Amino acid sequence: MIRKIVKSGSKVLREVSKPVKKIDKKILALITDLTDTLKIQKEPEGVGLAACQIGVNLKIFVMLVKGRIIPVINPEIISLSEEKVSPKKNNSIMEGCLSLPNYFTPLSRAKEVTLKYLTPEGKTVTETFVGFEAQIVQHEMDHLNGQMFLDRLLEQKRKLYKLSGSEWEEVEII
Repeated sequence: MIRKIVKSGSKVLREVSKPVKKIDKKILALITDLTDTLKIQKEPEGVGLAACQIGVNLKIFVMLVKGRIIPVINPEIISLSEEKVSPKKNNSIMEGCLSLPNYFTPLSRAKEVTLKYLTPEGKTVTETFVGFEAQIVQHEMDHLNGQMFLDRLLEQKRKLYKLSGSEWEEVEII
């Protein structure tokens, strides 16, 4: 079922998500809802969606990797590379969020992240993500920890941009 995405400013986006205790029908239905909701996001297109973004305070997210959706339950970052990817506005990916649509910023993130998580079948997986996929993982992990990309923007003293049609417009942050 397609769910409404919670917008920036909602309290649930600032709460630390709780671990999933048991993978049951409710959890599997939540993963289906996250997947269905992510798939329809076109303006802007979505590549990741955390449970808190649909109002559920559990450690679950889904991410789009090479055309397939990967559900991630109770993720734990095992390692982050010291090497960073520092996107530039006009030559790389701008990071945005479905809870704050059409606003983007070039953030510095670890180039590589190793993540341990559960699959919907309850299998423990340890997987390394690189580049854009690592950026997605770190963004969604921030959500599960009650943070948003705007927090990273302020930490890194980056600029915020709004995409209006095909034009980038710098937004003043007060």
